[in-house]
Amino acid sequence: MKAITLLGSTGSIGTQTLDIVSEHPDQFRVVGMAAGRNVAMLAQQIRQFRPEIVAIWDKDKLPELKAAIADLEPQPIVLAGEEGVIEVARYGDSEAVVTGIVGCAGLLPTIAAIEAGKDIALANKETLIAGGPVVLPLIEKYGVKLLPADSEHSAIFQCLQGVPQGGLRRIILTASGGAFRDWPVEKLAEVTVADALKHPNWSMGRKITVDSATLMNKGLEVIEAHYLFGMDYDHIDIVIHPQSIIHSLIELQDTSVLAQLGWPDMRLPLLYAMSWPERIATSWEPLDLVKAGDLTFRAPDHQKYPCMQLAYAAGRAAGSMPAVLNAANEQAVALFLEEKIQFLEIPRLIEAVCDRHQADNRQQPTLDDILQADAWARQAVLQACEQLHQGDRIVSLR
Repeated sequence: MKAITLLGSTGSIGTQTLDIVSEHPDQFRVVGMAAGRNVAMLAQQIRQFRPEIVAIWDKDKLPELKAAIADLEPQPIVLAGEEGVIEVARYGDSEAVVTGIVGCAGLLPTIAAIEAGKDIALANKETLIAGGPVVLPLIEKYGVKLLPADSEHSAIFQCLQGVPQGGLRRIILTASGGAFRDWPVEKLAEVTVADALKHPNWSMGRKITVDSATLMNKGLEVIEAHYLFGMDYDHIDIVIHPQSIIHSLIELQDTSVLAQLGWPDMRLPLLYAMSWPERIATSWEPLDLVKAGDLTFRAPDHQKYPCMQLAYAAGRAAGSMPAVLNAANEQAVALFLEEKIQFLEIPRLIEAVCDRHQADNRQQPTLDDILQADAWARQAVLQACEQLHQGDRIVSLR
């Protein structure tokens, strides 16, 4: 039985991970879990899975959480705040930590888990996008495994099993196209938050669903693929695949192309990251190619999805620029979800902040450099947003 810790237990990644644990109680047990602020769901999860340690990010919710599980025996260790989540990440005898915390908030807990010698089932792409220059050396130093748990990078990882060193020529990331894949670009000025959250294929959190609508999620995955698989940006491509049956592909040196297929279901990549190198039998619906029907592909529209090019540019700039891109995107998406900016203003704000950071880009950033760049970028987006709504040209922000 494999002992795991789950960060972000009440989010979509967390609940699907716990579905896997419920289905395979002979394979996995939960040592620790951490969540953001959903006390009711976290308390229910604690009752069901009986972790030894738990944390809630929102410190104000700590008394409510303690009251909700006051009758449990034995009582788990109950902590709060970022410090509490970090302690959960490094705690006890868990062999692997599933990182389902959204955004750059997952970086420090992931580093704590690595330093505690735990393997990482990486569902938080921002850990590598922002922190790749710091995280990868730590992975090597502590000899732990970094296993991708999102669908695209898991697909690449699965296809690479058995491929000899030097055999990989190209990575091809598939994208659903998000909520607006069939909208004309002229109509995007009318987009509402509700429109952006109607993903045609996947059930995900609000932030990543908006990222899918802008295709920033795919741009971020390009940067993550660069760090995970060591490919340069000229050999990582994106193709729109509306059915989301092929989760990504690799091209080998002899032009053979390998793909991983399955229904759109995040449990499959999560299970593989948790069980690798084993394959565990499940009761899930097998892929039926006849039922899946036609599989189609098209090139992404860069006029419609400018965020992709912003991500490629940030990845090639390297250093602290990907951290700035990621933080600027998180802040801009938050403003959009709060209905403070329009959908098309998301890439405008990100571009303005990345342009402003060019002179200060640190090519070999420390962890402090990355955290400072993250904080600076969020504030810079707010400043750019204020200028935008005052009628200033944010593209000239310096």
